[in-house]
Amino acid sequence: MVGAATAAAALRVWGANDRIRLGIIGSGQRGQYLMTRANEAGNIEWVAISDIYDARRDQAEKVANTRVDKYANYHQLLDRKDIDGVIVATFDHAHSFISIDACKAGKDVYVEKPMTSLPEQGPPLVRAVRENNRILQVGMQQRTTAHFAEAKQKYFDTGAIGKVNMVRTIWNGNGGYLTPTPPGMEQKPEGLNWDACLAWLPKIPWDPKRYFNRFSYWDFSTGGQTGGLFVHMVDVVHWFMNLTRPLAAVAGGGIYLYDDGRDTPDNVNFIVEYPEKLNVTFEATLTDMIREESADIVFLGTGGRLSIFRYGYKFIPSNQNTQTPAATVTGVNDTHMNNWLDCMRSRKQPNADVVQGHYSAMACHIGNIAYKNRSRATWQKEWDL
Repeated sequence: MVGAATAAAALRVWGANDRIRLGIIGSGQRGQYLMTRANEAGNIEWVAISDIYDARRDQAEKVANTRVDKYANYHQLLDRKDIDGVIVATFDHAHSFISIDACKAGKDVYVEKPMTSLPEQGPPLVRAVRENNRILQVGMQQRTTAHFAEAKQKYFDTGAIGKVNMVRTIWNGNGGYLTPTPPGMEQKPEGLNWDACLAWLPKIPWDPKRYFNRFSYWDFSTGGQTGGLFVHMVDVVHWFMNLTRPLAAVAGGGIYLYDDGRDTPDNVNFIVEYPEKLNVTFEATLTDMIREESADIVFLGTGGRLSIFRYGYKFIPSNQNTQTPAATVTGVNDTHMNNWLDCMRSRKQPNADVVQGHYSAMACHIGNIAYKNRSRATWQKEWDL
């Protein structure tokens, strides 16, 4: 009960004009983007920034557009009593334990996806959120995007899509997964704490490629394209179809083109089975780098076919579905950060909560296990919540 008492003491009674006081842990490119989204949401105040690299702390201070305290050790940020919430935008392997520490420190959390880098990390984080009465939003931003919500209501809540037994997810040609190392980084910068970056991972010498292109490595990412891309898409499937646990998965792929020291596949396919008589497939390649029509989620239903992603959506009714017309809708930007900040005030659950974060990450993990073992992976009871 000590953690619950500490969290209760940290709760603020919000006035109409009170600014939410924020810190960020992990202030690289993605972290700075999320800071920009928080700035756009408004009515916030930046208090502190933590990153293992001093240059990125300085860059993020410019995004904050105000003087802030800067820390190499994130615990110093969490010790602050004047911070209401933190954004966690570190490498994948640090997401869960920093988020747990933040919850225990009485902070609400926006954590980038995937929420976990290993299956066993999910249940302890769910407990930390619940025991400390925290608001945790996972960065699966489709859940707070208007055209996704519209499509769910029009085709799934009404039943117009009919019975869906297969969903195809595709994300090819993502250039972020081939990020080059900047010139001059062969030697570690003096102001970068590499041991702190590795955290619980085995200590290895400075590896600039691992730092700047983490998606090439299992330890810094979650299978590369699987934890970075599939998690977004399978989360939409979970949301639209009210799913949680996969039943099993098989996978194929490998390092077919970029034999450059990476250990995550540059070409990969998943088939993830669900007990609801549904298969969800995933395809990702770095061989075809054409960006047109490179990403999609396709629901194949008896009532029609829905193709949807950030570009918008397209619905084609089946011949038997005369009540639902065809439709093409242009995509809009998400308001995911706004939803987190609103929920910090209201104490309502955010759109991508910790439970959803666990199960969407688990769809990636079970596929990754199948890929690594070259065999069918099945759901394990210890992954349940």
